[in-house]
Amino acid sequence: MPMKPALTLYLAAPRGFCAGVDRAIKIVEMALEKWGAPVYVRHEIVHNKFVVDSLRDKGAVFVEELDECPDDRPVIFSAHGVPKSVPAEARRRHMVFVDATCPLVSKVHIEAERHHAEGLQMVMIGHAGHPEVLGTMGQLPEGEVLLVETVADVATLTPRDPDRLAFITQTTLSVDDTAGIVAALQARFPSIVGPAKEDICYATTNRQAAVKTIAPRIEALLVIGAPNSSNSRRLVEVGSAAGCGYSQLVQRATDIDWRALGSVRTVGVTAGASAPEVLINEVIDAFRDRFDLTVELVETAREDIEFKVPRVLREAS
Repeated sequence: MPMKPALTLYLAAPRGFCAGVDRAIKIVEMALEKWGAPVYVRHEIVHNKFVVDSLRDKGAVFVEELDECPDDRPVIFSAHGVPKSVPAEARRRHMVFVDATCPLVSKVHIEAERHHAEGLQMVMIGHAGHPEVLGTMGQLPEGEVLLVETVADVATLTPRDPDRLAFITQTTLSVDDTAGIVAALQARFPSIVGPAKEDICYATTNRQAAVKTIAPRIEALLVIGAPNSSNSRRLVEVGSAAGCGYSQLVQRATDIDWRALGSVRTVGVTAGASAPEVLINEVIDAFRDRFDLTVELVETAREDIEFKVPRVLREAS
């Protein structure tokens, strides 16, 4: 039997599930335990096919809009957050609903409302059409939040009053790209108010920092995550920007393009905040099948944050 070639796999830490994702999944599981199936979920609870499919198998029904849900079954709002109009409509219909919005996204919502109450117009840095952006912009009346995606967008911004502005950001952006957009906003609108603490969440920041640390040691980077996961796609970009010639997003081990990896001997592996550890282990096993594998853990931060689930799920029926 021919000898397997040697390969070192650098496993980034932190990687995978963050506290907000963990809480959102737990909310669906506890709702199914409390109320039985079906429980409806507006939008994918988190952006990961494996997670969504496993919850669907347990009795969760995923829909895009509230009007697809019956009045008499519980509905859960995804971790990305929802516009204010959604819980308002659920109340109008006397529905039982549980909000699984990540507390760090809720923090941005509260920030936007506070600035609005002070008469400031908001500028949001984020990706058009992303559920988190739609949810955050939907906290305020139409026209009160202006969206920018790039430095170029800043130049064409036409606010109501250039001296009465504040900015917020999507929680899953590239730290470096966002810093450039913030600098452009501050240069053009010197009096713009920013968040007291950065909106990009700890998990996004930590995972990007871990990728930057392993990038100089590796020839290829694999990011385990879904194509619609913003934070996973940012990790691919961070890997490329840090000098990693081959930086790819894979949903799971079966998506790995072994031919494209060629004869590399050092590979980095990380995972977006909504990718479960089981998929990471699956990728490591796929490498072990093909190579004489050495796994090195590269830990750049420890995460011990935990968010409580809503009280309604902790109380007995």
